[in-house]
Formats: sequence, C-alpha cells, structure tokens
Amino acid sequence: MRSLRLAAFLCGLQCSSVFSVAGPQATCGNPDLDLGAQSYGNARYEEAIQHFESAVAIEPTNVRAHLYLATTLANQYIPGADNPGNNKVAEQAIDEFKKVLDMKAPREQEATSLKGIASLYFNMRKMDQAKEYQHKVTELDPNDPEAYYSIAVIDWTQTYQPRMELRAKLDLKQLQPLIRSAECWQLRDANRELVDDGIEMLKKAIELRRDYDDAMAYMNLMYRERADIQCGDAKAYAADLKAADEWVDLTIATKKRKSENSPCTLSNGGADSAGGHRRTVICSESLAIPLPQK
Repeated sequence: MRSLRLAAFLCGLQCSSVFSVAGPQATCGNPDLDLGAQSYGNARYEEAIQHFESAVAIEPTNVRAHLYLATTLANQYIPGADNPGNNKVAEQAIDEFKKVLDMKAPREQEATSLKGIASLYFNMRKMDQAKEYQHKVTELDPNDPEAYYSIAVIDWTQTYQPRMELRAKLDLKQLQPLIRSAECWQLRDANRELVDDGIEMLKKAIELRRDYDDAMAYMNLMYRERADIQCGDAKAYAADLKAADEWVDLTIATKKRKSENSPCTLSNGGADSAGGHRRTVICSESLAIPLPQK
C-alpha cells in the first residue's frame, strides 16, 4: 500500500518523467530520483532514502528531491512509537518538508509539505504545532475542506482526553452528565474555545464538501463534547445531545447515499418552526435530509 501511495504521489509531482513501481521511463536529469522511486516501489525503503539523499546532495536546490526524501521518511515514521530513533525519522522528514517551503516551491508542493508537517506533528502528539501548519494550509488554499476538518480533529483530540480524565476521576458512569459537578466549570473554561472552534471548522469543511461524512461524524463528537460542559444547564445539555444524534443520522444517510453513487447537494429550505431557515441535504428527488440546527 505504501509503495502504491508513493508511486501515485511521485507521478503527481513529475517533471518530464513517469514513475511507477515497475521503474522509471525517463529522468529529470537526476537518476537518483528514479532509482529512489524504484527502490521504494520494491519495498526497499532504506535504499530509497539513500538514493533520495544522494539526489539532494547532487542538487541541493532540487525541490522534488527534498520532497521525495521527506515523503519517504514520513512514511517510515511509526505513529505512537515514542523512541529516539523513530522521533529522529519524523524530525528529519519535517526538516526536509521545511526545506521545500524555504525554496518557495510551487503551490501544490507547498501544500503537500504543509500537510506533511502537520500530519507528522499530529502523530507525534504535538497538537499545537499540527494545528499551526493546518492553518497555514487554509491560508494557502481557503477552499481545502480537509484542512478545516483536520483542525477540528485536533480540537476534538485536545478536548476529549481531559474531559474523559475528569469523568474518570469523578467516577461518572457513561450516561451520567458532567454538568452537575463543581469541576465542570474549570473544564468548560479550558475546553469551550476549542469546542466552538472545532464546530466552526467542521461547518466550513461541510460547506466546501457537501457530502463530507467524516466531518459530519465529528460534528456528532464535537456536540457531545459541548454537551458535557454545559455546566448547570440541563436544557442546553439535552439540546446538544439531540444535535449530536441528528448528525449521526445525517452521517449514516450520507454514507448510504454515497455508497449508492448518488451525489448530495446542499440547499436552503423553507422557514422552520423557530422562524429561521432550515438547510437541507438533497440526495435525490425523493429524499431530502434536514441538516441539524446549531
């Protein structure tokens, strides 16, 4: 799987060459690039790294050489394995991606490098740095839904763990709300801004990709995070849980429609009972799914 991903990646970044797991058909003037891609395609990853390092040494200003080396190193990093050797691989990959950014690479390669750095920081549990680079992606391309989604995932990761730790400390059962405890307010102060940001990021992601079911699934999670910090407000707690359940239903319906190859569209419906306007996901002429309200 890794070899196929890299082969596709290299093909997307080619100059006058075509890379494949079977071997290069032409070169960009630096044979180590082709040899590195061929080694990677044959699962000889250390050998691929050596070739790309040679390519960088021969042409220090070759953007593709640094990008291929960074990508290969990043794919060798093992998420969750916190040891000096593994962390060194990640840092080397980040350094190579940053070199691409320093070279003022073309837009597509700049985006690839920013996302590569953000992904590595996320897997290294360095959430603030990961979020910083995902925001750089949105600055480069405000219409990239995956960047907004990724920021929301980071927000959720940063709020979920401390909330679950507090619930465990208070010995709360799964269905027992946190909102009745005195400790709720301190957690609210720590998490509320992240929760609100996560919801806003997911809204942007879904506006840009109407059938983004992964973002819809995280909407469910973010509303559950918000519900548990609606301290002393049982009505708001219940409303957030209701919204979360609606996002679950929408996620399931969207996945179902996508599996049936029926694209969904987003439109503004008529006025709802509260006097506002209900937005609707229309997946076919016979089915309209209302989006959960805020």
